[in-house]
Amino acid sequence: MNKLAAFPDLPPEVQAYIRALETRNAELSERVRYVEEQFRLAQLMRYAPSSEKRSDRVFNEAEQVDPAPELDSDTIPLTPPETGMPELAPPAQQTRGRKPLPADLPRKRIEYDLAPEQKICTCCQSALHRIGEDISEQLHIPPQTPWVWQHVRFKYGCRHCERHGISAPVVRAAMPAQPLPGSVADAATIATVMTGKYADGMPLYRMEAVLGRVGIALSRGTMGHWMIGASQRHLQRLYEAMHAVLLAQPLIHGDETRVQVLHEEGKRAQSQSYMWVYRSAESSTTPVVLFEYQPGRGQQYPQAFLQSYAGTLMTDGYSAWRTLTGVTHLGCMAHARRYFDEAAKAQGKADKRARQALDMIARLYHVEALARGDLPAGHTRADYTHRLRQQHSVPVLSVLRTWLDQQAAQVLPKSLLGEAITYARNQWSYLSRYTDDGNAPIDNNAVERDIRPFTTGRKNWLFSDTVAGAKASAVIYSLMLTCRACGVEPYAYLCHVLTELPLRAEGADLHDLLPFNYAGSVTP
Repeated sequence: MNKLAAFPDLPPEVQAYIRALETRNAELSERVRYVEEQFRLAQLMRYAPSSEKRSDRVFNEAEQVDPAPELDSDTIPLTPPETGMPELAPPAQQTRGRKPLPADLPRKRIEYDLAPEQKICTCCQSALHRIGEDISEQLHIPPQTPWVWQHVRFKYGCRHCERHGISAPVVRAAMPAQPLPGSVADAATIATVMTGKYADGMPLYRMEAVLGRVGIALSRGTMGHWMIGASQRHLQRLYEAMHAVLLAQPLIHGDETRVQVLHEEGKRAQSQSYMWVYRSAESSTTPVVLFEYQPGRGQQYPQAFLQSYAGTLMTDGYSAWRTLTGVTHLGCMAHARRYFDEAAKAQGKADKRARQALDMIARLYHVEALARGDLPAGHTRADYTHRLRQQHSVPVLSVLRTWLDQQAAQVLPKSLLGEAITYARNQWSYLSRYTDDGNAPIDNNAVERDIRPFTTGRKNWLFSDTVAGAKASAVIYSLMLTCRACGVEPYAYLCHVLTELPLRAEGADLHDLLPFNYAGSVTP
C-alpha cells in the first residue's frame, strides 16, 4: 500500500520529500544486505575450510541429491530435466597405511643376533637353531655431501722455442663449454638451486642458510645471478621453442596472476605486476605451460603473445581476453560456479537459490565425469564426450539459462547472488559453447592448477627484486610446470639441458631438448 495515499492533503513538496526518503531507505537497505553478505563471506573465507566442495554432497555426484529443499513462496523452482543420465561408479577406495619404500633404492643389511647365552631353550636347556628372520625397513636420508670439481687443463710448451725462439707458444687442453663461464656453479648446482626455488618453493635466503650449515658461503645475490644468467643465456632458447609449439596447438588455456617487483622503472615498489600464464590442453601429446612476465594487466599483452593464433582459447571472463580476434572463445564454468558458491556461503540456509544453481552445475560436471569413464567400442573420446554433452548437458544448460533470466528480474543486482547471475548471463555464450566440441574443456582448471605452485612459492619469496629476475622466474617456472605436465623429473631435466645447451650453436634445432621429447628419451 502506498503510504502517501493515507495523507492525500500533504503539500506536493512534502510528498516528493517522503518519496525521496523512501527511495533512499530502499537503497540503504540494499546496501546493508550487501555489506552483511560480504561480512559473512569474509568470515567464512578466513575461518572456514577453503574448499569449494559442497558440504551436503560430493561436487561431481549430482545424482545423489537430498530431497528438494523448501522454497520461499516467491522463489522460482529450478527442476533438472530428465535425460536418463546414469550414475557414476563409486570411486575406488584408497588403501590406507604406510606405503612400501621404493624397490629400486639400494639396501644395506644390518643383522641382529642373539648372544650365545640366549641361544639356550628356557624350557629344556637344549640349543636353539635359527628358523627364520624378521625384516623391517627404515629410510635413511643423510645430508647431501657436496664436492668440488677440479678442472685440470694440461699445458704444453716447446723446449726448442723456449731456448732459441723469440716467443714460446703454450697450448692448453680445452674444456667443454660451461653454463656460466667463470662461475663456480656447474649445471648440477644451478639445477639444484632452480629446483629448490621454483619446484619446492624455497627462497634463496633459506638456501643460503642451508648451504652455510655445511660450510659453503654462497650469497642469495650470487644464486640470483645464476638464475638470471642461465635463463638469459640458455633457457630462453627453450622457452621460445616451446612458444612456437604452443601456438600450433588447437586449444590454449589462459589466465593471469599478480606478482610484485620491487625495482621497476616508473612504478612504486608496492604496485602490482602480472604473470600471464598459457597452457596447452590436458590431452595434448606435446604439453606446454608458459609464464610471461608483464608490468600490467592490459589487453595488449595477450594480444602480442598470441599474435596470429587462430585456435580455441579457454579463459575466465576478464575482458582483456575477449579482445583477441580470430579465436574461438570458451568460458570457465568453474569460475561461474565460484560466484554461486560464494553467494550460497554468504546467504546461509535462508535462501536456497544459489544452491539450486550449484546443483544444476554439478549435473554438468557429472556428465564430464561420465565422459572420462570407460570408452564404448567404436567411439573416440571426443565423439563420446560430444554425444554425452548433447544428450545430457544441453538440456541442463537450457533449463539453467531460463532460470537465470527469470531470477535476474527478482534479485538485487548488487547482491552476491545478483552478481553471480549477471556474470553467468553475460558470459553465457562462452560458458555453453564447450558442448559443441568433444575436445573442448568445461573449465579453465588445468591452467589454474599450474598457477598454484607459483602462488605457493610467492607466499615464501613474496616478490621479485628486479624485472630481469621476474622474467627469469617466468622462464624457469615455464620449464618446471611443463616438466610436471610431461611427467619429467625437473632436476634431472635441468641438469641435462644446462649441460647440453652450451654446446649448441645459436639457431640450432632444440626440439629434442623440449620436455615432452626428453620424456620419451628417458629410459624408465
